[in-house]
Amino acid sequence: MSTITKDYNDDAIQTLEWNEHIRQRPGMYIGNTGDGSRPDDGIYILIKEVLDNSIDEFSSGHGKEIRVDIVENTVTIRDFGRGIPLESVIDCASKLNTGGKFDSDVFQKSVGLNGVGLKAVNATSSYFYIESFREGRSKWGEFSAGNLINSGYRENTGEKNGTFVKYTADDKVFPSYRYNTEFVEEMIKNYSYLNTGLSLKFNGVEYKSKNGLLDLVTENLGTETLYPPIHLVGHDIELVITHGEGNGEDIASFVNGQNTTEGGTHLSAFREAVAKTIKEHLKKDFEPSDVRQSMVGAISIRVIEPIFGNQTKTKLNSKMVNEDVTVRNFIGDFIQEELDNYLHKHTETATILLKKIQESEKERKAISVIQKSTKEKVKKASLHNRKLRDCRVHYSDAKNPLASESTLFITEGDSASGSITKSRNANTQAVFSLRGKPLNSYQKSSKEIYGNEELILLKAALNVDEDLDNLRYNKIVIATDADVDGMHIRLLLITFFLKFYPELVRRNHLFILQTPLFRVRNKKSTLYCYNEEEKMAAIKQLGANPEITRFKGLGEISPDEFKEFIGENMRLEQVRLSADDNIPNLLEFYMGQNTIERQNFIRENLRSDLILEIV
Repeated sequence: MSTITKDYNDDAIQTLEWNEHIRQRPGMYIGNTGDGSRPDDGIYILIKEVLDNSIDEFSSGHGKEIRVDIVENTVTIRDFGRGIPLESVIDCASKLNTGGKFDSDVFQKSVGLNGVGLKAVNATSSYFYIESFREGRSKWGEFSAGNLINSGYRENTGEKNGTFVKYTADDKVFPSYRYNTEFVEEMIKNYSYLNTGLSLKFNGVEYKSKNGLLDLVTENLGTETLYPPIHLVGHDIELVITHGEGNGEDIASFVNGQNTTEGGTHLSAFREAVAKTIKEHLKKDFEPSDVRQSMVGAISIRVIEPIFGNQTKTKLNSKMVNEDVTVRNFIGDFIQEELDNYLHKHTETATILLKKIQESEKERKAISVIQKSTKEKVKKASLHNRKLRDCRVHYSDAKNPLASESTLFITEGDSASGSITKSRNANTQAVFSLRGKPLNSYQKSSKEIYGNEELILLKAALNVDEDLDNLRYNKIVIATDADVDGMHIRLLLITFFLKFYPELVRRNHLFILQTPLFRVRNKKSTLYCYNEEEKMAAIKQLGANPEITRFKGLGEISPDEFKEFIGENMRLEQVRLSADDNIPNLLEFYMGQNTIERQNFIRENLRSDLILEIV
């Protein structure tokens, strides 16, 4: 039985102004409104939205320099393109579906075509200023929360053509935010790799690439490859391919200059075409997974009017490059011709590839023998497996609107997994229970991993052995105790993913669950605190003599309380790899020999609350 509390009539119908709608529903335009602790937080999307316009100018042959500065929370971006036509400056900043990118003759292969980006920046900023310079004159506009405050013209500016944008993101939309300059630097570097010859200056430091994606791959490998990277460049396509000694695949992908961290149709076509071309060149019917094992590379394409999975543009959905050519055929035909030609000219590379693939095939067949003996164990990684409490909706259910919410919690111990299981949303949240500490997989081969029951079942639950695109959960969340043993388990699991599935980390699927260290309460209120600072603030807020509980393990948190921490208020810390991170070096430092350097690092960086645990 329901109760109607308000009449549904004409008075109930509202029409929001463009900026009000963006401010009330920012997620529709810029993704999440996090505090800046993650690279996909909205404050970085705002920077990208402005930068994309400047990059599009460069791609169209106008302006070879872009300057980006962040001082405290104020961002300024200046390009030297053509500048927005003066009479349209205010409209381009404040009228939805207004812009020059709808005309394909002007911006044929732009990142954004819907006339929303700059308006989203304006609407979500407490202060926004834009000025366009053209032939010595300029038009400027000043806004607050998308509302025009003032505007005007300037004559004889002495400025070069281009556009200047200055804004401060509104802390009412992005509470307690701050910029992580490492995230911005990585974004700027990617733009430089994708736009050879463009000078990008961030806070005075210049980023410029001479060799495009080849620079991206070679500068970030940090380890010897089996053969020199293959760099192929064509009209609207560029790619790099090589193989290392590691496991899995590590492929960066881009569309129209946009870093598609979640891949899409272009990445699938790239992986398929590389395997097919190498197999045909070597005249061997290898498994595609053997060909791609330990492959490292990057691909960038440009398409007309790209269709992305969301406004943040991290996954390409387009099936067509233009009206006549599919993405699959465009990439496949290019790789078939150019990669095959390359291998004919560089027979030494083809020989190395053949040996590498044969080794991968041999290892896979050895693993399959082990798999047969553990077949029943793998079968148990299902809804009825004692280690896996599965959910109903999976990431692979592409048509289901809840697919992106699918989450797997990896936890240790019966009490912790029991609490999460009772608290979770069974539609979208699954729980995988470890028994003790998992195997240190750093110096283990794939064959050895398949002899470990825990990791076999985890691999089966994830469903990524044959193809990463079959991943069953969008978020893989490590949920361990906030003590020394819990931190060790985290490190062991991260090592497993970095070594065998680095692409899952690159695609932003791996997270750490942050659970409260303290509960502070009195008769009226209960506050959960994640660090000492929050605890002291809670004590001050609740007044004299509140009850303080220190949670030493997840099992101490009741199921009712857990609902607070794995629902809407869930705090996740993303495990991420920046462009400068080198996986072999990282694993050797943290999981290799117990060196003095590592001991000193631990002493300098260990949290004070963990030191207490050790003592």
